Amino acid sequence: MALYKLLLPKMGESVSEATITKWLKQPGDLIDEDDTLLEIATDKVDSEVPSPVKGVLKEHCYTVDQTVQVGEVVAIIEIEGENEEPAIQAQENTAPSATAPEEIIALNIPGVDQLPNVVAEISSSPYENTLRFYSPLVKNIARHEGLSQDELDRIQGTGAEGRVTKEDILTYVAHRDSSSKTPKSIPAEHTSTATESPKIISTAPSHVHTVANGSDEIIEMDRMRRLIADHMVKSVQISPHVCSFVEADVTNLVLWRNKVKDAYKKREGENITFTPLFIEAISKALKDFPLVNISIDGYNIIKKKSINIGMAAALPNGNLIVPVIKNADQLSLVGLSKSVNDLAQRSRANKLKPDDTQDGTFTFTNIGAFGNIMGTPIINQPQAAILAVGTITKKPAVIETEYGDMIGIRHMMYLSLSYDHRAIDGALGGTFLKRVADYLENWDSNRVI
Repeated sequence: MALYKLLLPKMGESVSEATITKWLKQPGDLIDEDDTLLEIATDKVDSEVPSPVKGVLKEHCYTVDQTVQVGEVVAIIEIEGENEEPAIQAQENTAPSATAPEEIIALNIPGVDQLPNVVAEISSSPYENTLRFYSPLVKNIARHEGLSQDELDRIQGTGAEGRVTKEDILTYVAHRDSSSKTPKSIPAEHTSTATESPKIISTAPSHVHTVANGSDEIIEMDRMRRLIADHMVKSVQISPHVCSFVEADVTNLVLWRNKVKDAYKKREGENITFTPLFIEAISKALKDFPLVNISIDGYNIIKKKSINIGMAAALPNGNLIVPVIKNADQLSLVGLSKSVNDLAQRSRANKLKPDDTQDGTFTFTNIGAFGNIMGTPIINQPQAAILAVGTITKKPAVIETEYGDMIGIRHMMYLSLSYDHRAIDGALGGTFLKRVADYLENWDSNRVI
């Protein structure tokens, strides 16, 4: 028998490591080709690692909560053969996309200090001077909760060899925050206090509810919700948000879609939604106003050559994720529709690959899907703007004709743009938003798809 060394696959240009969250196969298990061996998590998305071969799992090279670098051996599989197979990387989750050249423009703002990096690396942590092992996830939680090295060292771990798990540290933090006195350690069993302090149920997964005094309920954030929370707070801290609004008459767009949707579904086997139509208009406007398709690095504006549109997608568990349509301006409307449907379906099924959420240059969100007429979304750093569309509503409106004005029933929709006032002023932001509305209002009713 031969030994096959499975390496952690590449997960995109900007992803260099991942944390193992769950082993689905144990040593001694028979595995078939494409069986999922383990689940991993990056700072963007959870993913699965399948086996490229058939055989018997011999060894886990890492345990749950440990962080692994891309290209390192994560498992050893016994397969048919006589010689030991060289370390072979699993099939990549996705082919890395070529990074387009970017233009850097100086942003001169006298008297303003250099801005900090918006997203702290999970692995960066002050908790290094200790003989005890802590996973990057545990260190990150400790840093965000303000735990000292001494506090972290006192937490009783319930993991393998006494390791502190995520549940251990979250239970400690909940107990510490609910008590006026910091406990020396938190036992794994059910913990209670002799005072009127809220009771803390024994360690539970982050999505499980724990009961406090009275009718209140403590719900611990899961990993994704914590990342979203940190990302949103940092965005508000770093970017001065400004919002502009326009109202668009999208009657031609609505009638055109109603006319073609049945034939399109019969031909392509899937629906054509409004989302690809909005994204096409946004892509055109970004080509007209390239200084909206930017990011900011200190006093420099980085003008992006690629137009990569992120579309905010709500997940069944209540969380939010933003898969990215790469080079959206180069896709046909059919291509955009298929990309939108594919990313939406894989988002809901938790099948997104890490690279699917990387390298966005602008974000679009459809709050109208929830019946909202308008909103002020938070910028998805390190981008500089995010556009939201509200629900399409029939309204009486003034229609200008060559014979004079008249009142008619029209399909109306509000659009809003949140943008970073460090680099985008009201004139640019407002003009860009109006251009998007113009593209939607002037939709060709005779367009063939």
